[in-house]
Amino acid sequence: MLLGRKHKNPIKIADKGVVDWKYTTCGYCSTGCSIEVGLNEKGEAVTSRGVGSAAVNRGKLCLKGLFEHELFRTANRGRVPLMREHPHDKFREVGWDVSLTRVADEIKRIQKQHGRDAFAIVSTGQIMTEEFYTLGKLARGVIGTNNYDGNTTLCMASAVSGYKRSFGSDGPPGCYEDFEHTECLLAIGSNLPEQHPIIFWRLKQALEKRKFPVIVVDPRVTMFAQMADIHLPITPGTDLVLLNALAHVILDEGLEDRNYIAAHTQDFDRFAELVAQYDPVTAAPVCGIDEDTIRNVARLYARAGAAMTIWTMGINQSTHGSDGVVAINNLNLITGNIGKAGGTSLSITGQCNAMGTREWSACSGLPGYRSLENEEDRKTVADYWGIDAEFLPPKRGLFQTDIFPAIESGQIKGLWLVATNPMTSMSHTARIRKTLEKLEFLVVQDAYSDVETNEYSHVYLPAAIWAEKEGCFTNTERRVNLTRNVIAPYADSKPDLWIFNAVAKHFEAGKKIRFPDTAEGVFDELRDLSKGRMLDYSGMSYAKIEQQRGIQWPCHEDAETGTPRLYSDGVFQYPDGKARLIALPFVDNNERPDDAFPFWLNSGRVVEHFHTRTRTGKVGNLNKFSPTPYMEMNPDAAKALGIEHGRYARLSSRRGDAVVLVQLTHRVPPNMVFIPFHFHECANRLSLGLLDPHSRQPAFKHCAVRVEAAADQALAAERNMNARTY
Repeated sequence: MLLGRKHKNPIKIADKGVVDWKYTTCGYCSTGCSIEVGLNEKGEAVTSRGVGSAAVNRGKLCLKGLFEHELFRTANRGRVPLMREHPHDKFREVGWDVSLTRVADEIKRIQKQHGRDAFAIVSTGQIMTEEFYTLGKLARGVIGTNNYDGNTTLCMASAVSGYKRSFGSDGPPGCYEDFEHTECLLAIGSNLPEQHPIIFWRLKQALEKRKFPVIVVDPRVTMFAQMADIHLPITPGTDLVLLNALAHVILDEGLEDRNYIAAHTQDFDRFAELVAQYDPVTAAPVCGIDEDTIRNVARLYARAGAAMTIWTMGINQSTHGSDGVVAINNLNLITGNIGKAGGTSLSITGQCNAMGTREWSACSGLPGYRSLENEEDRKTVADYWGIDAEFLPPKRGLFQTDIFPAIESGQIKGLWLVATNPMTSMSHTARIRKTLEKLEFLVVQDAYSDVETNEYSHVYLPAAIWAEKEGCFTNTERRVNLTRNVIAPYADSKPDLWIFNAVAKHFEAGKKIRFPDTAEGVFDELRDLSKGRMLDYSGMSYAKIEQQRGIQWPCHEDAETGTPRLYSDGVFQYPDGKARLIALPFVDNNERPDDAFPFWLNSGRVVEHFHTRTRTGKVGNLNKFSPTPYMEMNPDAAKALGIEHGRYARLSSRRGDAVVLVQLTHRVPPNMVFIPFHFHECANRLSLGLLDPHSRQPAFKHCAVRVEAAADQALAAERNMNARTY
């Protein structure tokens, strides 16, 4: 019998009856993959595929992208607006005019009784850039509250803060193409294979063509750590010590780029004086990495012709996350690795359009990386919108993580949540529940009526999802890409842009300010306001973006395409054009394990799910692979406590407890456990949530817990089954 490839059964792809393909951009993580959604003769979305000509994903999609078309028909989509007098009452269905009149009337009542800032708005990283801009215009120019922020404070605020402190502005300076040019990659607190699979695939492609060292810093033996050349299993929360020690070795051994430092940085002497205190002998017992390894990594990095650092939440979600980002920038500044091919500090963003909210939402400032603290910026935006500049506040208000304590203290009486779910995403769930109960008025705007936070709302506004609307996302490498409207919004749900415009019409000021009806009309305003600025969109158009499968800003008015890297000319966004080398002492202010709570709790993502599972928990082919909360635990630690693989255990912290399924593995050390953060009934019942002083981002990653076998295994299993069912 003949054997061989030609005699094997060929792969067969089921015929889904596709008659039309619609171009769009993935609405999950920040990678920015170009997708085509296939429609059948009935106009139903039946499949998804990657776009081969797209620079980002080159035809590839991860598990979530492959099944993204199923979102259009997932369970518990919001059909019509819902309203009730009190959260304990049952909702009743109402029309859009009734619901939006109630929202506007409550905002006016609260502001009249308690002041403009007594009503707060918390947005997302999930809606279109044009919608972010419109919401910012509504919040800043019409409603006038200064307590307006995005949930990106929970994931990217430390990266934003760190970029601003080092370079004078937000904006990731590198791009995915840098993998193809780098000679050394340092990844800190980033598990690319599960967090951003397509970016990981881009890295693997680069490694197949040209070998270079990959160094992964992570307390856990992640998938990424397993493929790395060097894995540094750092003590949680001590990244800054390691980074200062690397800088110490580079300066001590004369491996720095003196010419670059002299030409393009300030404050070197103070920086050098500080890192002199972080010799490897002193740093090793603090960060858990032996002194010889610290020296070896420093030499590898500094001697590379081009070296780059990437990171995600392992750095950002810390009590000193902003300092960690600055320390990464310091490392790349002293080695001349900013603005050149293969040399960069590249934060891998979390949400599909977290960059859009940073650029255009006016949460932390004003559109186009403008500042509320800058009088000229306030006047420019006010004149463009047609309002009095005095209406805009002279400094930003509360961050999201400060808005909730302000509700507790009675400063904030009303809240509008847009596509964010603090009952799952915020730390200390029990406290958030009590906080929401104190509100006089809560409006939840979401695609799903069963989102946990909706239990506490007075009005629910059903929003269209992803490609039921049109607009742009900006990805990790500053690439603006387009989502075309694939199908009509479900039932009587509406695009977020429509909702914001409709709310504006209920205010006198909103009738005077121009609110374009179409996303493309809004995009024209972005182009105007960006012209000549760092994030210049003026050379873009919807047609051009779709044709090129995304364009990186800046893209100037007469340019054919965008710009892959920032700061290639060595000119930074400080007035003197120089970056800042910042001295960063390590302050160990985190909760640590002790006799009562002897384990580190670490948390992170799994490839099947996205954030709070509002969407992925409803997609069968995703949820079936990761249906339930679980905990990774070291077998030796489990044996000492009488805990068995596949059984249930109770995790307890000083803030709450959770029951999870146990998975025994040597991926975690004996003094640590790991849980995915996606499950409402799990991670944030336990997490600490101390805030970084610069970014106000919570320290989700590190806290202390106790572990014990669940007393009633049958009851634990039953509750776990109920919790995972939507």
